[in-house]
Amino acid sequence: MGPHRSHSHRVRDIAEQSGLSPATIDRVLHGRPGASARAVRAVEQAVLDLDRQQTQLRLAARTLLLDVVVQAPSRFSSAVRAALEDELPALRPAAVRARFHLRENADVDAAVAVLDGLGRRGRVSHGVVLKAPDDPAVAAAVGRLAHRGIPVVTLVTDVRDSARVAYVGLDNAAAGATAAYLVSQVLGDRPGDVLLTLSRSFFFGERERADAFMATLERIAPGRRVHAITDSDGLDATMGTLVAALLRSQANVRSVYSVGGGNRAIASAFTAAGRGPQVFIAHDLDEDNLDLLRSGVLTAVLHHDLHADMRNGVRQLMRAHRLVPGAPTCVAANVEVVTAYNIPPRIHAR
Repeated sequence: MGPHRSHSHRVRDIAEQSGLSPATIDRVLHGRPGASARAVRAVEQAVLDLDRQQTQLRLAARTLLLDVVVQAPSRFSSAVRAALEDELPALRPAAVRARFHLRENADVDAAVAVLDGLGRRGRVSHGVVLKAPDDPAVAAAVGRLAHRGIPVVTLVTDVRDSARVAYVGLDNAAAGATAAYLVSQVLGDRPGDVLLTLSRSFFFGERERADAFMATLERIAPGRRVHAITDSDGLDATMGTLVAALLRSQANVRSVYSVGGGNRAIASAFTAAGRGPQVFIAHDLDEDNLDLLRSGVLTAVLHHDLHADMRNGVRQLMRAHRLVPGAPTCVAANVEVVTAYNIPPRIHAR
């Protein structure tokens, strides 16, 4: 990394963004010995983040430095990063910068370690957007942040019994019930079991979807059997292995409600088993799901506007700091049923 990049951002800003000391930043920027390869990568990523957020780095009455902590497959965490950075230039009244702490595998200890590190050792943090397991240890870490005056907003999956100031994201119970309705309507009187897949059962939002799906399907289509797969992290490699094993032992599985992703692997496992799902319902309009929807593999995607989630989440953090009027409030987004024929224009252009 050459020193020519250092002139566009202050060392202090790069240090805050990367979590490294100003001395380490100085060594990396000027090519001095003593900086590890990991530090060099962290500085490069911090400068890239600051470059993308440059329009917000201007004089303002207040600057908020937010931390986005997300445990999810990269297809989702990348969408979160892009959505927030798209929204940054329009956020008011404060200028907002964001740091990202992204992990593909769900890990309670890792989430706690990241949360406990925020706001310490000179790492200023004015708020956290969090997607993490619903676990007492995570809730306790949120409480420690609240005690230090750092508000937390949970994103798309809640952390119950915690001191978070608000939840933003999909109405997960409504989504699960909608999935059950769609499966029932498409299958009609045709026989067949349903495959229900989750990434991790300790994500509260996924449990909400699954519980509502099971309860609604039992009510409107009693007797239709459901087989659940969990703890795949929503990653294709893990999901593919688990689904293939289930299909070998369960010849009657004909439909899928995918709560936690890994949908390319699910589709491939059905193809390898010599049968395609009669109905396949998924979540989120990421690149994988757009391809599967356009090619007819997915019947429908249950979607909500992630850009609106990020706007709402930052607004609740601003309310917590009394920069805008009102108390922080939970904002549950309505579920939108998207087929190959009504892909939203902004997403259709991808």
